[in-house]
Amino acid sequence: MRLSLAIAAMLPLLSLAACGTSTTSQETGPTRTVKHAMGETKVPMTPKRVIVLDTDKLDTMVSLGLTPVGAAQAQQNQAWPKYLGSALSNTKAVGTLQQLNIEAIMALKPDLILGTKFRQATFYDKLSKIAPTVFTERVGITWKENFLLDAEALGKKDQAQQLLSSYETRAKEVGAKFSKLQVSIVRFMPTEIRMYGPESFSGIVVGDAGVPRPEVQQLAAQEDKRFGKLSQENIAQADADAVFYTAYGEAAAKSQATVTGGPLWKNLKAVKSGNAHNVDDEIWMLGIGVTAAGKILDDLDKYLTPLV
Repeated sequence: MRLSLAIAAMLPLLSLAACGTSTTSQETGPTRTVKHAMGETKVPMTPKRVIVLDTDKLDTMVSLGLTPVGAAQAQQNQAWPKYLGSALSNTKAVGTLQQLNIEAIMALKPDLILGTKFRQATFYDKLSKIAPTVFTERVGITWKENFLLDAEALGKKDQAQQLLSSYETRAKEVGAKFSKLQVSIVRFMPTEIRMYGPESFSGIVVGDAGVPRPEVQQLAAQEDKRFGKLSQENIAQADADAVFYTAYGEAAAKSQATVTGGPLWKNLKAVKSGNAHNVDDEIWMLGIGVTAAGKILDDLDKYLTPLV
């Protein structure tokens, strides 16, 4: 009799516990399935706490009016891109692009993680145990596809498509004035100089605008058409009607100062005519998103208009 009473008394408690379990699972809310570089993942309909692991995804979040709770930095202790304004002021660092801080990611309790297979494939299993994780395949050349995939995971694909369409329309409008000019893109790295080709981010933007490039910068002989290497001795290959150049970090800035202070650089047609422009590396090289692309168009419009 006592056993029966004890069992009867426990049943409501078991029922409540079962209800509690059910409620917890329901609190995760409805999901959508997103296909991506690592397979398929069920993501929240409206993610609230998003962590991003590459620089293009910072641009994506801000372009869509969102703020990540955490993000990987391009370099240790690097500031967030200035061109994105104050939107990232509360975003916490979670390591660098290829050296993620898993503990910091866990501490932020994300409900969605956006990364890149190219950089973070080895972290995918760990990350996907923390939160639904969506990876794009690579960076740069596929920036538009990446933007739409990340936006799909964020539940903002329609908005992203509109932003991309507006950018492409504006690119054609801006570039229509400059179809008879040639533009060169150069980046100073800590240990080398690069000329950027048609499959780099900035090269794609200039291409979308229909602004021609010097033949040597088409990189026709290369399979990888993102960039080719220059030396101080053959810097003449960087010449064009206008040269846009950047430096990646302090060591590269010193190299840039040395080269641009030398006679071979000063002999470039663009330099002699005052049409060599030191532009923002965060925008032209690291931005890899629709907001950065729009700012590249701003630079083209600003600096090329006096030439037509």
